Amino acid sequence: MSTLSTHINNQSFIMHPSGVLFWKEKSMLLISDVHLGKISHFRKFGAAVPQAAVEKNFEMMNEAIDFFQPEIIVFMGDLFHSSLNKEWQLFEEWVGTVISEIILVAGNHDIISPLKYEDLGIRVVSEIQLDGFLLTHHPEEREGFFNFSGHIHPAVRLQGMGRQSVRLSCFFKSDNQMILPAFGTFTGTYVLEPKVNNEVYALTEDEVFQVQFKESRKRKRF
Repeated sequence: MSTLSTHINNQSFIMHPSGVLFWKEKSMLLISDVHLGKISHFRKFGAAVPQAAVEKNFEMMNEAIDFFQPEIIVFMGDLFHSSLNKEWQLFEEWVGTVISEIILVAGNHDIISPLKYEDLGIRVVSEIQLDGFLLTHHPEEREGFFNFSGHIHPAVRLQGMGRQSVRLSCFFKSDNQMILPAFGTFTGTYVLEPKVNNEVYALTEDEVFQVQFKESRKRKRF
């Protein structure tokens, strides 16, 4: 497993191939857009999604937690996709195995009552401000802060020679913001077009790597 580190405002952050981001100085693990319950929602209406996909999210979260051993886990919105379904029970059981403090920065899909989360010892907030950093679900520009967010499910399309191309989830960074990739296994992605001041860190199954772009005619090539 190959991670990649970056420094922002004199703080150290480690990007993991699963899409989580670890804030080293705060021992804080940031996880965005898990969308628990989405798979069960689609299965309920006849979509041919394997049941094993439900368990995959929990397995991936456990792997990331085991890797970083964080004191705090912050879900950056859209933790649960919609209303309660049978995955909530799995989530309750999973929370019982986690010793880290858990905070949910509520996203637009987080419609389950905060009381349900509080019963599990999870604090629900609208944002977090900490040492010049702003943690939100939707990307936001606010003077004096570097923003970490989710919501977009960012991806990058890498174009090779001829018609070869591949689409990869990514961390998408600008001067004052980093958008985290969607963590969930059934979430979809949205391709963003990098500009001059952007940094793009693409994900494969076991690696994070920075994408170097160059202009070639009217399209960016990798």
